[in-house]
Amino acid sequence: MVRDRTKKRRGSRTHGHGKDKPRGAGNRGGRGRAGSFNHKFIYYWKYERETLGKYGWPARPGRLIREIKTINVGDLDHLFPDKEEINLKELGYDKLLGGGKITRPIKVIVPAATPLAKKKVEEAGGVVIENA
Repeated sequence: MVRDRTKKRRGSRTHGHGKDKPRGAGNRGGRGRAGSFNHKFIYYWKYERETLGKYGWPARPGRLIREIKTINVGDLDHLFPDKEEINLKELGYDKLLGGGKITRPIKVIVPAATPLAKKKVEEAGGVVIENA
């Protein structure tokens, strides 16, 4: 019968580790998760990354990102070719942007619009009504 390692080392004082080797946490690179961003590359790194610290603006509590649905002025001609009055709030849009060209006068009701979008609609003979 072969003795296991623990039994074999009973009474040997250091269990084969020498005088100072296993004593402090320095032998294992610090206590717990110390150094996990620097010298300890631990197995759960890619799975529990959220638990290892905060990562900038979106991750902080109290600052929620609300997605704003936008539409460009140039898309109004293509998406609504026969309408003269468009209520973008009812269609689910939050903001009118100034990208593209508009060729006909349209009355646009929208919660928010950029100055360039207003200018382009008014130059085509239309009007932008903002209501929050």
